[in-house]
Amino acid sequence: MPNRQGADRVGHGFPHRAAVRASLTALYRRLSTDGVHRFPMSVPAADMAIGDDEDLHLGTQRVARALVHHLRLPDARIVASFRPMEHAATVELAAGPEYFVELNDRFRTRRRDIGAALAHEITHVLLHRLGLGFPGTPENEILTDVVTTYLGAGWLLLDAYRQDGVESQKLGYLTPEEFGYVLAKRAEVFGEDPSPWFTSAVAYEAWVRGRAEAARELRQPPLAAAGWAERRRYGRERRQGGAAAGAPYAFDGGAPAAGVSFACPVCLQRLRVPAGRSLRARCGVCGSVLECAA
Repeated sequence: MPNRQGADRVGHGFPHRAAVRASLTALYRRLSTDGVHRFPMSVPAADMAIGDDEDLHLGTQRVARALVHHLRLPDARIVASFRPMEHAATVELAAGPEYFVELNDRFRTRRRDIGAALAHEITHVLLHRLGLGFPGTPENEILTDVVTTYLGAGWLLLDAYRQDGVESQKLGYLTPEEFGYVLAKRAEVFGEDPSPWFTSAVAYEAWVRGRAEAARELRQPPLAAAGWAERRRYGRERRQGGAAAGAPYAFDGGAPAAGVSFACPVCLQRLRVPAGRSLRARCGVCGSVLECAA
């Protein structure tokens, strides 16, 4: 997992949108809706804290065990150690039952972020056991951040993002806003409010921006919750048989369009429904029932 220090090197916005969406869809396809719903609660902050008076190695092992339990990993003993290194952490993916995680030496004095570093690496173990991955390394690391966050441990990675007079740091491959976006997708499904968990002001701001982006996707045509202006534009484009560049939907079948395709706002699987009438659509991947307008 990368360790970026320095405010000028922290990316922002949603540059990995396609990979994030593909990761969410892949997670639902691999685990199924029932499998995803085995993670209704995020990992508690109290379980991730290592006090100044706690032995560093014993505390790290305790946090690792809590994450293994949270991610429902059977018989996976995490052996964690510290050494000087370029990245924040690495994990050795062998056959098990033991997995070796190495953490950057700087975490010896930054105990509050050990849980974040371990969460990413232990999710690598989970994905390894599930056989879930993408061909390229960057895509796989994005997948790891997305799964960590969606299964309830990635809020730690977002909270590790700090920019102040004392330090500047970001962990993970996603931008802060993308972490906030995935966290908001999870919050919508499980009814969580992660706001009280943030100790970093800039992390909270990124969560708010990510939440706004996720909420916007719930109000896009052909969903019935779309605003008046968006629905009017959608109706005009449907009659013309073509969507404008950058539209969240696409038409087919001539003019007026006979069908429209769009992304499920929960799992981002692409769906196709008849255009021009109100209906309920059920996503075949996550099972969400979506109210669609004409």
